[in-house]
Amino acid sequence: MSRFLEVEDLKVSFTTEDGVVQAVDGVSFGVDKGETIAIVGESGSGKSVTSASIMGLHNRRTTKISGSIRLGDDEIVGSPDSRLRELRGKRMAMIFQDPLSSLHPFFTIGKQLVEALQVHNDLNKSDARTKTVEMLDKVGIPNAAKRAGEYPHQLSGGMRQRVMIAMALMNDPDLIIADEPTTALDVTVQALIIDLLKTLQREFGTAIVLITHDLGVVAETADTVAVMYGGRVVERGTVRDIFYRPQMPYTWGLLSSLPRLDDLRTARLDPIPGSPPSLINLPVGCVFRPRCQYHQFVDGGLCDTARPPLDEVAKGHSIRCHLSANERERLGTERLNVTTVTSPLKEGA
Repeated sequence: MSRFLEVEDLKVSFTTEDGVVQAVDGVSFGVDKGETIAIVGESGSGKSVTSASIMGLHNRRTTKISGSIRLGDDEIVGSPDSRLRELRGKRMAMIFQDPLSSLHPFFTIGKQLVEALQVHNDLNKSDARTKTVEMLDKVGIPNAAKRAGEYPHQLSGGMRQRVMIAMALMNDPDLIIADEPTTALDVTVQALIIDLLKTLQREFGTAIVLITHDLGVVAETADTVAVMYGGRVVERGTVRDIFYRPQMPYTWGLLSSLPRLDDLRTARLDPIPGSPPSLINLPVGCVFRPRCQYHQFVDGGLCDTARPPLDEVAKGHSIRCHLSANERERLGTERLNVTTVTSPLKEGA
């Protein structure tokens, strides 16, 4: 049975002077209303390109897109621009990571939200302003009527992010894509923003695609997780699968590099060696092979010659790795002790 948002075999490439950038290569995932999927990975893994594809934001003259992105009954890939404009804001909306650059500096907050509302609804300016103030109040902005008359630079980073959330929710969309919504915010404001998103999701039943590199945020908010590397999904499963039963060496590395406040050990963090690959010149075999410490446990040098498929290792849990099940269990236990894997999740989560 298909999900409300269903991405299947999505491929996105850009032609540059240096060659073809295969930014996304065969990505598939889905999410239902009221659920959150987190897409995690290092910078350059294809997370934001995937989210922009769902919103239909890529320039068709310079971007090649194939595969399928279905939002309910609508197919995004190949839809005319006029239909995409109808869907954006009304059925799907995006919260960008830098609200200061996303909000127009020359117009007040209220004017920008009123415009976002009137584009998709037959409302006069007075009614639109009333709803704007109500939404600003709903996202926790104090003295909302006064704030509506202020400009973006007059608000703090946390307040601007709340404005972006208000704008995204203005037309009651079925899907929200949050691209690094807590970047550059201090930890107390981050917690407030995440709590706000969860509260509003419960109220509106919205599906959320959360793009982030912050595994603490993932543990707090997500139902399912897709781990991306080199433009591909390398592990996909429930949030408990990813934190309790990770099966792919790249996921082990992400978890091992997560700083812990309740860890009394004196050992240093164990980061992933090396750097992410160039999306213009990817390795022939497993894309993670140049940084993987475990390729010697795979017979026949398969990691150097063949790209592993995304295989299901348990119901709803898939990985892309040549290691055998026994080796994954042995090596994963050595790499990640129980405390490191489980403690980001709340008890009973």
